[in-house]
Amino acid sequence: MPSRVAGAPILCVVGARPNFMKIAPVIRAMRSATPPLPVRLLHTGQHYDPEMNSQYFQALEIPDPDINLEVGSASHAVQTAEIMRRFEPVLDRERPAAVLVVGDVNSTLACALVAVKKGVAVIHVEAGLRSFDRTMPEEINRVLTDQISDLLFITEKSARENLLREGIPESRVHFVGNVMIDTLRYNLKEAVPTAQTLARHGAPADWGQGGFAVLTLHRPSNVDDPGTLRAVLGAIREISSRLPVAFAVHPRTRAKIEQHGLGTLLGAQSILNLPPLGYLEMLGLMRAARLVLTDSGGIQEETTALGVPCVTLRENTERPITVEQGTNTVVGSNPAAILTAVNDILRTGGKAGRVPELWDGRASQRIAAVLREWLDRAAERRVA
Repeated sequence: MPSRVAGAPILCVVGARPNFMKIAPVIRAMRSATPPLPVRLLHTGQHYDPEMNSQYFQALEIPDPDINLEVGSASHAVQTAEIMRRFEPVLDRERPAAVLVVGDVNSTLACALVAVKKGVAVIHVEAGLRSFDRTMPEEINRVLTDQISDLLFITEKSARENLLREGIPESRVHFVGNVMIDTLRYNLKEAVPTAQTLARHGAPADWGQGGFAVLTLHRPSNVDDPGTLRAVLGAIREISSRLPVAFAVHPRTRAKIEQHGLGTLLGAQSILNLPPLGYLEMLGLMRAARLVLTDSGGIQEETTALGVPCVTLRENTERPITVEQGTNTVVGSNPAAILTAVNDILRTGGKAGRVPELWDGRASQRIAAVLREWLDRAAERRVA
């Protein structure tokens, strides 16, 4: 592993909202270590909505970024290239001991690529997850980041098998648990009560009192094709006749619904259209829901930790443990399959599941311990 300046910080990178939930406990654990681990935070600006970013940073107690690249939105290629272009001079100036990236967004791969080409060690938190669907940009980001990482922290044992099969030395892989669950457990007591969230967004006083579902939908495979989007929303409308649905509508999804004239499918009083919610609001809703319908990766994990049945509107998942041990059922976007899964949950209560190994709220402390040992070994090599 490349050696850097003694006492140099680890430069932690975030770019999109899923990263925020993962970096918060890592930074907290690094700064709480004895002695504290030096750390600096860089935000690429991949998700650039100031209000939403501020909301997440405050709720999750993330310190203000030391550096913000302010990249903004663009195509995958343009965004990745622009992050790399802006990150390189920062790396030259900061000279960190390592670059720590989380998850699978464009910022993850872009900053990892620049780091490895500059001889800086790369640390990947949430490594080894695979959907085996190379049409997903996130899958490409995951595979390539893992190939160039020096330390790989995994959330489940199947991730180790994936990495070994891809030629990653086992000595680089550390099974530490899931930092998303660290954040969930740390914040559960602060979750916004459901009634407060519903009232704030105009729901009638008795809305959802007999139970409700939560829906999130944002992946291109579900929202870009008007036929698929119509079919999914039609299934949601039918579900809402039995169980009210709180739909936290992603801005991109809202734009596609308007573009294709599908808004009437969401016009039922039993479908509550919500703006994008803050983490604590969403956590409160999920905890109280009878079931969650989603195409999000993180929500599959969070519902398993909460013991809430999850119906995943995708053909595959990079988080198989949520299906094998948790509360998750993967159904795709076929309306009949969606309705069958929901009806089964309403009839039986859904999969009980169990919390997977090391999803105990202490993954970030285990990461900090490994980083401390790794930095100490690097320092010893410099002295020798």
